[in-house]
Amino acid sequence: MADYLPHTDEEVRDMLDFLGLDSLEHLFAHIPAAVRLSGGLDIEPGLSEPDVAAIFAGYGEANAARTNAMTCFAGAGAYDHEVPAVVKALGSRSEFVTAYTPYQPEVAQGVLQAIFEYQTLISRLSGLPIANASLYDGATALVEALNMAGGATTRSRMYVSSGVHPHWRAVARTFAAGTGHEIIEVPLVDGLTQWASVDTSDAAAIVVAYPNYLGVLEDLSDARALAGAASGLFIVAGDPVAAGVLKSAGDWGADVFIGEGQPFGTALAFGGPYLGLFACTMDQVRRLPGRIVGETLDSNGRRSFVTTLRAREQDIRREKATSNVCTNQTLMAVTAAIQLGWLGTSGLRDVATRCAEGAHYLFDAVTAVEGVEAVSSQAFLREFALRLPRRASDVIADMAASGILAGVAASALAPAGDPSLEGIENVLLVAVTEKRTRVELDAYAELLRKAVA
Repeated sequence: MADYLPHTDEEVRDMLDFLGLDSLEHLFAHIPAAVRLSGGLDIEPGLSEPDVAAIFAGYGEANAARTNAMTCFAGAGAYDHEVPAVVKALGSRSEFVTAYTPYQPEVAQGVLQAIFEYQTLISRLSGLPIANASLYDGATALVEALNMAGGATTRSRMYVSSGVHPHWRAVARTFAAGTGHEIIEVPLVDGLTQWASVDTSDAAAIVVAYPNYLGVLEDLSDARALAGAASGLFIVAGDPVAAGVLKSAGDWGADVFIGEGQPFGTALAFGGPYLGLFACTMDQVRRLPGRIVGETLDSNGRRSFVTTLRAREQDIRREKATSNVCTNQTLMAVTAAIQLGWLGTSGLRDVATRCAEGAHYLFDAVTAVEGVEAVSSQAFLREFALRLPRRASDVIADMAASGILAGVAASALAPAGDPSLEGIENVLLVAVTEKRTRVELDAYAELLRKAVA
């Protein structure tokens, strides 16, 4: 196997010297010990390629069992929604699978039209007039929204609700180290953002999640008013499925809508690739990150599609650019367009309603279990947080043995803790999608009762 090692020992030493590190162990020290391989692979020398492939296939099957062979109640940003057969069939056509993001403005008319339809659907979903051709995922969409706010206001303070997903906030803090933005996280009490606890008069942006990562539905009026008073951008990190039954970001007065598009036809896939949703008002269109596909007429008067307003580094905007994103998640965007087109307005409303009905049925069942209580008393849609009498990670392990993935431990999202969330080690986030049946909901409640007894 030595022939397949890409780096020599000398090259590895040069890399470590350049980085100022002592060893490869030091290089990977930031990765949690729980997910690192503690020893070498248990593979004897001299095995044939098919034998080695079979061993690794076994490793893969052990992972796949988590979502394929278990009933999934995990959410926290990635959801086990139904992917209709038509979405899989159309989305896997070679014209889409092999097409890369368009760089020349007029090529690949079929893909450009599909992206144009995607943009139209996201614009309608968000209630805002313009959407881009997608971004990498929800977290990077947040970063791009903050960059837009900084460019629009020439200010650097960004007030972000602690209800925004912890991973998204962590990504924003990482980028802020380079951009010079100051990220101020506003705490939650009973699941609601305490905007009155901070002075936002110098805000470049006010960011709130709807629903937030605990599942809570907040009234966004105060956040909208604060953004207006500061002449900053009001950014709503919205759940696109919830938009099927809730007020849109545009109806709340948002300047920018961002979201994670994974629920629209993209498999869980252990975390990606996913899809960043981004829409905004026309006031910000020239700061819109990534690319936009527009509709026009060609020289023969025929309807055609073209990338337009490409304000990125390939257009030499230099210091005027608020983003260096020059690509998009074409395949995931096309897949999302197919799923949204297939569902339609009534279909999306039905999906969101079924999620809500299942979530509230399960919530009533599990909060009747002795020792289990709701983290927040506020309204929720398809996801909620529970405080258990045991560590959430232990309960998840116990229920997994019976074939149910019970949810996500809040401590896994915020390993360093969350000042807004008391007793985080015992907090479990539970999500219900339209795939969950009454039998599965009842089985969950019974298993949880046994796990916390």
